[in-house]
Amino acid sequence: MKPMFHYPEFRLSGHALSCLRAERLVFASLDVAVASGDVVFLEGQNGSGKSSLLRLLAGLLAPLSGALTWQGPGERIDHVRYVGHAEAINPALSCRENLTFWGDVWGAAPAAISDALDALGLTAVADLPARFLSSGQRRRLALVRLLVAPAPLWLLDEPTVGLDRFGQTAITAAIDDHCRRGGGVVLATHVELSLSAKCRRVRLDDFQPAGNDLLVAGGGEGW
Repeated sequence: MKPMFHYPEFRLSGHALSCLRAERLVFASLDVAVASGDVVFLEGQNGSGKSSLLRLLAGLLAPLSGALTWQGPGERIDHVRYVGHAEAINPALSCRENLTFWGDVWGAAPAAISDALDALGLTAVADLPARFLSSGQRRRLALVRLLVAPAPLWLLDEPTVGLDRFGQTAITAAIDDHCRRGGGVVLATHVELSLSAKCRRVRLDDFQPAGNDLLVAGGGEGW
C-alpha cells in the first residue's frame, strides 16, 4: 500500500491585526493562528470581516497594523490555496481544461486532475464547457483546485454555498483527509460541518473596534 503523503509542519500566526476597507476599520487587535492539523472556523455577523481576514491571510490584503508570521518551509504564498466568492473559472473551457491550467501553474501531475474531478463528483461533466455547469457544479469545480496540487494551508470563504448534500459531504471528507495529512484550514461558513479534525473558533464580532460608527459606512457580505 502506498504510504499517505504528509505535509511538513507549519504555523501561520497573526498578532494584533487590524484591517481597513473602504475607510472602515473592519476589525482591530485580532490574534489568530492556524497550524498543522487545525481547522479554524471564522464566525461573525455580516460585515464583521471574515472575508477580509481570509484575504489578509492569503496575502491578497495587507493589514493596517499588526504582523503575520509564517513558520514552515519556503514562503507562505507558495503554500496557500485560497477559494473565495469568485470562482476563477473560464466559462469557455471544460472542467478538465480549467483544472489543467491550474495544474500547469502548480506543477500538478495529469493523474491528479482526474482523481480530483472524481473526488467531487465531476467526472461525468469533466469535458463539458464550464458555462453549462449549474451553480453547485461551478462551486465544486472551484473547490476541486484544492486537490489538484498539495498545499498545506487552505483558506475557504463560504465553501459550501450552492452545494447539495453530496457536495457538502465531499468537501467535509476532503477537509478531514487534508488535516490527517498535516494540513490546516481556515474557513468561514454558515453551514455546520461534521468534521473529525481538531476545530477552533474565532468570533470576529469580538474584535469590532470601539467607535466604529464614526468611520465611513461600508461592508456587508464579502467583507
